Amino acid sequence: MIRLENVSYNYPDGTPALRNINLAIRKGEYLGIIGRNGSGKSTLALHLNGLLRPQKGKVTVRGMSTGDFSKLRDIRKIVGIVFQNPETQFVGRTVEEDLAFGPENLCFPPAEIRKRIEKSLAEIGLEKYRYHSPKSLSGGQGQCVALAGILTMEPECLIFDEVTSMLDPASGEAVLKRVKRLHEKGKTIVYTTHNLEELHAADRIIVMDRGRIVLEGEPEHVLSDSSLRGLGLTPPSLIELAEHLQEHGIQVPWEITSSPSSFAEEICRLFLKT
Repeated sequence: MIRLENVSYNYPDGTPALRNINLAIRKGEYLGIIGRNGSGKSTLALHLNGLLRPQKGKVTVRGMSTGDFSKLRDIRKIVGIVFQNPETQFVGRTVEEDLAFGPENLCFPPAEIRKRIEKSLAEIGLEKYRYHSPKSLSGGQGQCVALAGILTMEPECLIFDEVTSMLDPASGEAVLKRVKRLHEKGKTIVYTTHNLEELHAADRIIVMDRGRIVLEGEPEHVLSDSSLRGLGLTPPSLIELAEHLQEHGIQVPWEITSSPSSFAEEICRLFLKT
């Protein structure tokens, strides 16, 4: 669906942000991109729908090059992005006006715009906020408005760039559940974060450092890789606990480490067996 070939990009001061990146993102995949601050993950995300274009190499979306300005509108219909700070995406006085902005720019007829607004409001559960100012809502609600605004464009692929970093834990968890639900409905998901706790639902994870992909694989292998700490990343706490238990001869299945409640149930089950 999306392909990067030998992509390199430097910041304005000449510092390399991406170094010879080769990556293919499959339709329907949930790809997690992890890395400490400055690793290049957000710069990579911005290349996926042409907000940034490579200085070397090539990015294509369904065969269309992001370097071809005539194709950018079509590319952005396919690939939508939700940013860290939702206020950067607000353009309307009300939630409803904000959701109408994208379809209006694409010149959809009024009936189609109304249909898309209703669908997005229902999908994200924002019906009661439709006449509120998006800037008056909480951080979590604002992030949901930004997501609903992208959904009115009906993209096939959604990019989430550090979307929980400004949210409290409860709001962040709610956003993650919505991301997972969208993936279950067939959307391609690209999710960037510096928090490995958020990536259990991914199909594949890539780890970035200094503009390069340094580790890649299924969550089971990446999240438990011993090299993560050397890259400035902390493994998920439940995986660390499972590793300590394994040192004492207690085996906890990988899939249990994604949920505190399931982990607790497994420990109780093992305890009752002994």
